[in-house]
Amino acid sequence: MDPNYPNILVADSISEEGIERLQKDANLDVLTNITKDELLEIIDRYDALVVRSRTKVTKDIINRGKRLKVIGRAGVGVDNIDVETATAKGIIVINAPEGNTISAAEHTIAMLLSLARKIPLANSSVKKGEWKKSDFIGIEVREKVIGIIGFGRIGSYVAKMAHGLGMNVIAYDPYVVPANIEKTGGLKVDFDTVLKDSDFITVHVPLNKKTTGLIGENEFRKMKKGVRIINCARGGIIDETALYKAIKNGIVAGAALDVFVNEPPKNNPLLDLDEVVVTPHLAASTIEAQKNVAIIIANQVLAALKNEPVMNAVNMPVIPKDAIVVIRPYIPLSEKLGKIASQLVNGTILRVKMIYKGDIAGYNTEYITKSALVGIFSNILNEHVNLINAPVIANNRGINISEEKSKDIEDLTNSITIEVETDSMKKVLIGTIFGKSEERIIGIDGFKINVIPSKYMLISNHTDRPSIVGKIGKLLGDEDINIAAMELGRKKPRGEAIMVLSVDSPVPDHILEEIRKIEGIHDAILVSI
Repeated sequence: MDPNYPNILVADSISEEGIERLQKDANLDVLTNITKDELLEIIDRYDALVVRSRTKVTKDIINRGKRLKVIGRAGVGVDNIDVETATAKGIIVINAPEGNTISAAEHTIAMLLSLARKIPLANSSVKKGEWKKSDFIGIEVREKVIGIIGFGRIGSYVAKMAHGLGMNVIAYDPYVVPANIEKTGGLKVDFDTVLKDSDFITVHVPLNKKTTGLIGENEFRKMKKGVRIINCARGGIIDETALYKAIKNGIVAGAALDVFVNEPPKNNPLLDLDEVVVTPHLAASTIEAQKNVAIIIANQVLAALKNEPVMNAVNMPVIPKDAIVVIRPYIPLSEKLGKIASQLVNGTILRVKMIYKGDIAGYNTEYITKSALVGIFSNILNEHVNLINAPVIANNRGINISEEKSKDIEDLTNSITIEVETDSMKKVLIGTIFGKSEERIIGIDGFKINVIPSKYMLISNHTDRPSIVGKIGKLLGDEDINIAAMELGRKKPRGEAIMVLSVDSPVPDHILEEIRKIEGIHDAILVSI
């Protein structure tokens, strides 16, 4: 062992190219069958740990890793890593989300062509000794319309390949500007247009509260007869029961599925349909993808050990020492403001502007600005967003980021303002820190307020008049939702006003609808942070 090299343990199988890269600059041990108890015994010897999905990097393993500086996940998900404990210990957690982009996109196209030309059925028939050519007449994809829902790394690459096949590409993604879609030969449209105009529909969005059941019975009713559906993203985005019915009713001519709600999909009626092509979650399973992931994670782990910038850090990097006292409290506040703003706006985000006033304007505020972006994108993407990759995500989506600074401020020592502008509206939030670390939201869209950020906040715009607060309180009370705090802001009596209610539990959609029906209420939105 070279005492000048860090010690790295690879606990799961990764591509040989990744192993070779690590061996050049580290003392490397590869123990791909190691048990948890064995790992606990030896983890204190290592500066870095590289895993895939088999090894669970638990709190006790992290606490035993006295020398650990980096944990690398050769893949996307980090569910098998206790990121919170790692962060508390100052350990950088890194993943490799971009390594499987091409493989996932190519698999989508492969599924599309298999569906169009009935390749799986024909293959099975010939192997049975049959030669039923007329049973497997397919369709050409040239000049067909492919609708892409979600235009991130994979969706945009699918668009390029589909365009190369002569397909007409339309795409829906509220977080991507039209120019970025047009670069691939596509056209940005709304969600309903994708549903009604597409011959093929493929989804490339994360699975979250907004996208679960994104395509269900109502959506299938809007589609043209004979549409074909592809899902190589996440099980649950497409309602499997509704898809089955749509196929049986002749709306959907076929579906190609690489993912399911339950994997493996036991007793799933979709498996009984000849119209459905299935694969066992193979989108990222190529030799090249595994090689790319291994090389990416190897390079990133070595960079982190050398205190060099890393692009895929899941948790927060170190703040410069000269600014830590002033800057540190504003980083979590800025992220909260970003999360709130992203839930209050509609449409495609075009610009994010940060305004710094007071003493803080004299410091390098890039970490605060990046933290706001982390908050914005954390509600949009399923990949882990951090201070390093947030600006890259913004750039890839054509979002303009700017800062404005002024040391002049009234009453307060410091304030930060986030302005989020979309193609249809703009939202402005102002925050500050009281004392050393007491977070406050002190303004929303020109209304002065004094709100301590909480997990659930009901924000309403209304006309100031008697009884509105009481009516909202009654609706919440009848639902057994406790109000923890209330803040009202208005510019003049009986004029426009804003109210922020901190509540102890989420407000159901049907209660929000009832609140919006109250006379004088313009809108009511539940935000969570």
